[in-house]
Amino acid sequence: MQKLTTSDYTYLTRPTEVGILSRTLPSLTFYSRFLTEVYTSALRAKRGVYDDESWYASSINVVRGLESVGISFSVKGLEHVAAVEGPVLFIANHLSVMETVVLPSIILPYRPLTFVVKQSLLEVPIFKHVLTATDPIAVTRTNPRHDLKTVLEQGVERLSRNFSIVIFPQTTRAPFDPDQFSSIGVKLAKRAQVKVVPLALLTDAWKNGRWVKDFGRIVPQRRVYFEFGAPISVEGKGNDEQQHIIDFIQSRLALWQEERRAAGSAPA
Repeated sequence: MQKLTTSDYTYLTRPTEVGILSRTLPSLTFYSRFLTEVYTSALRAKRGVYDDESWYASSINVVRGLESVGISFSVKGLEHVAAVEGPVLFIANHLSVMETVVLPSIILPYRPLTFVVKQSLLEVPIFKHVLTATDPIAVTRTNPRHDLKTVLEQGVERLSRNFSIVIFPQTTRAPFDPDQFSSIGVKLAKRAQVKVVPLALLTDAWKNGRWVKDFGRIVPQRRVYFEFGAPISVEGKGNDEQQHIIDFIQSRLALWQEERRAAGSAPA
């Protein structure tokens, strides 16, 4: 499986010429390509042949589709993903559907992967076949006690099978709010005795939609950022580790917003 990143574990989109149609109608151009990819992947999933290679390939195609309409990516810190032994828990903030469909292209070359997702996503026509094939952990987002039990039980089981897990401990996709950032990920890492890799991201170039949440406006002027932090072990109650993750995410978001302002990019 080819790595998206270079030898120094970073990836920066190379400047390319964007076509007239893509510049004029970036959302329409991208979603046409994206929906075709989802449909093709769903057909493979229904036939039972949507494996990690297929998942990686479709995720790469999404990245290329976003780049083709002018979005640029900055991915850093993958040396931490490559170096840590055994399965890990990636704990990240959550802004848009982009991270769910792009992260497999970044992480899968290093380790098997699955996500904690909202149960309702497993009921979306066509897309549900793709998602089910990745063996996710589904939560309600409405019953915290039930969700905690589900994540702890199924999370330990997935990790025991060497699957790393991406979890977004926010109740919804939104600007980062530490008060809404649950410690459910830290609790799972403690229970399973695996390391945590903090993940900060800024993906609001794919906006949430007003009528259909997954299909908001594509804003090519906004650079997309992903950065992985050094792995940490959870000790005691995990309060210090939870704060460390929050501090990591906040520091990166502040840095990226400053970079955008300096570059004159569209505001977040």
